[in-house]
Amino acid sequence: MAKKSKRAPVKRPERKVPARATSTSVKKVKPKAVKRAGSRVLVKDLSSMIEEARGTVAQQVNSVLVALYWRVGQRLRAEVLGDGRAEYGERIVSAVGRQLSLAFGAGFSEKGLRHMLRFVEAFPDQRIVSALGKRLSWTHFRHLIYVEDALKRSFYAELCHTQRWSTRTLAKQMDALVYERTALSRKSDKLVRTELSRLKHGDRTTPDLVFRDPYLLDFLNLHDGFSEHDLEQAILREMERFLLELGEGFTFVARQKRITIDNEDFHLDLLFYHRHLRRLVAIELKLEPFKAAHKGQMELYLRWLNKHERARNEEEPIGLILCSGKKREQIELLELDKSGIRVAEYLTQLPAQQVLRKRLHQAIATAKALGEGRED
Repeated sequence: MAKKSKRAPVKRPERKVPARATSTSVKKVKPKAVKRAGSRVLVKDLSSMIEEARGTVAQQVNSVLVALYWRVGQRLRAEVLGDGRAEYGERIVSAVGRQLSLAFGAGFSEKGLRHMLRFVEAFPDQRIVSALGKRLSWTHFRHLIYVEDALKRSFYAELCHTQRWSTRTLAKQMDALVYERTALSRKSDKLVRTELSRLKHGDRTTPDLVFRDPYLLDFLNLHDGFSEHDLEQAILREMERFLLELGEGFTFVARQKRITIDNEDFHLDLLFYHRHLRRLVAIELKLEPFKAAHKGQMELYLRWLNKHERARNEEEPIGLILCSGKKREQIELLELDKSGIRVAEYLTQLPAQQVLRKRLHQAIATAKALGEGRED
């Protein structure tokens, strides 16, 4: 019987076990993923280019429209004043408005043309209009042209320009009587013009443009009988709205800032930094009306801050004492400005706007009269 030949064992191919991914292993990126990532970057870059171009076009269109409205107003004014008859002027504006509105839309109706006439009266210098028109829209100008006081109008126009206020912000600031509450409004007309000129030509902000009096803190919802602690806690709780009331440029730094002098601890209520003034702003809260002793306390804090906290490129710190009331002669005799200290009243319950407006106008008139008396 023949022996059966032994079959050679079949060698099976070894299965390759995939190596486990480690932190050092390099992952292969699929080509599609690379394309998707590249596409996202490309879309982002192109979107930025388009948005930038749209913004530039919108700004240019706005400048052209503002210039056109001024020229239309100037031409109408020349026609109306040229005849010298008010009745003729009324008829011509009405007739031209009807015809232009049919051809070019409601923007050139009689009402629109009257806005343009007022525009030229309020801003007679075309160079100023051209400079402001680079940032201010026609809606901005519509708010500004009906401000009767020329210095007040210039104040709002320059702040719109330098701080890039929206039309909504401008309307709010005007309703809140911001100009009447600034220290600037209490200066002589000559000094106001000088300050605004500095702001216009160098974008330079001064304390007179920054600080207000009074500060309107009705949003804190404080009722009778609150303490200094309650006032501070309410401000911290409503910090965003408090910063808005303080104005553009303020940044919160600290509360109850500890100041150690001769092994004795003092605590400053609130510390801010103002980026336009480039200086620290110390704020002390007082429930009572201003007292002469408050000056010494604030001077101590300011000297310490100047020595220990002031950075190399900063101006000297400045102080704001917020009180429930103040007496003009006492503050005048103490010459607080020379010490870098401002005193302002705060109101937690607002009077009617007309009452507040009348009160502020009286304060402005008194301050201006005193200032002019000193100059004489």
